[in-house]
Amino acid sequence: MSDPDARRYQRPAEHKISRRTLIGGAMATVGLAASDAQSEIVSTVLRPGVIRFGLTPVFLSNDLEVLDELQAYLTRAIGEEVQLVTQRTYQEVTALLVSGNLEAAWICGFPFMKFRDELELVATPLWRGRPVYQSYLIVGQDRDISGFEDCQRDIHAFSDPDSNSGYLVTKTYLAERGVSEETFFRKSFFTYGHRNVIRAVASGLADSGSVDGYVWEVMKTTEPELVAKTRVLVRSGWHGFPPVAAAAGQRKSQAVARIRSALLDMNQDVLGRSVLAKLQLDGFVETTAESYDSIAANMERVRRLG
Repeated sequence: MSDPDARRYQRPAEHKISRRTLIGGAMATVGLAASDAQSEIVSTVLRPGVIRFGLTPVFLSNDLEVLDELQAYLTRAIGEEVQLVTQRTYQEVTALLVSGNLEAAWICGFPFMKFRDELELVATPLWRGRPVYQSYLIVGQDRDISGFEDCQRDIHAFSDPDSNSGYLVTKTYLAERGVSEETFFRKSFFTYGHRNVIRAVASGLADSGSVDGYVWEVMKTTEPELVAKTRVLVRSGWHGFPPVAAAAGQRKSQAVARIRSALLDMNQDVLGRSVLAKLQLDGFVETTAESYDSIAANMERVRRLG
């Protein structure tokens, strides 16, 4: 579209500031759920001499009981102390992983394919019996629209610029239509968490949002009153579930081998089964990079058409 079209979709300056302030306040409130108590379990500061396992917002990381049990299970199964490490963005976690500063991390298929030559798969979660999931485009429950085109001029919430379900899939929808998020949506913003996308749409801070379908389905059972304020407008095709990965240079390391064994055997351990039940996962399996070909195809569509 032309520049005048792009300007037509922009909001007045004072309106933008008001919306940004409101969004920032809401996201800060959301962040209070993972406060001082969580810092005892998961940290942004790397500790030497321990196994460092990274988490991104793919993980339902504001549940302190899950984090505590995961750390306890991995420490016992691996036989060494495990530190859970989180960062605000996927990019920060991926950078630590690629550089070898994390032994492994639960990331997303999008950064895995972006750094395909520098990362290797450790294990992939099974959800509802399969190592795949979908991206959901969600809107308010009472909104009377029927398709993606009806979201034009929305205020849209993305999860993270390196998220497949929370950004790339919707970016592909737009590229296939020859438009960008700047011209199609009135405004878009990143919440840096799939839970936050759901909260933004449920509260009316956003008209629509791009979210991990697994997270939406889990929250449908754990926070039904919140999720009931949203509905799924568009479901994507199936993609490889966000995997646990390690730096390619550590593929033969004992630490990575122990992490892989701990994950693959998780459903055979009482504490491991408790973690899986809370995450609503069936276990972990080994998959190949070909499981993420659909993500690579979307990356190529965006590159070619975007």
